Amino acid sequence: MFDYTFSFSLSRHPLRGLLLCLWLALAAGCSSAPVQEMSEARQAIEAARAAGAEQSAQQQYEKAQQLLKAAEQLLNDEHFSKARKSAAQARDEAIQAREIAQRESAQ
Repeated sequence: MFDYTFSFSLSRHPLRGLLLCLWLALAAGCSSAPVQEMSEARQAIEAARAAGAEQSAQQQYEKAQQLLKAAEQLLNDEHFSKARKSAAQARDEAIQAREIAQRESAQ
């Protein structure tokens, strides 16, 4: 059998250890662009608009649009985790607006 052990001596290679720690810290802090969340927010806003939320759930609809706009700005500024959160909030607000509009139209 083969023994694949990785020996790493910080005392013999202190710079290597420092670089490894720095790389791990950077890798942990990096996140990808919230493409899926942005798409879901846009689709939810469009569904709310199609359900008539612009009139019957104006407050929620406008808040969803504002949150999406904020998410787009955060995305442009590469604040991906904040953009992800704002996009998710926009989606949730748009879903609420759509549900209100659907209840209004059913009455």
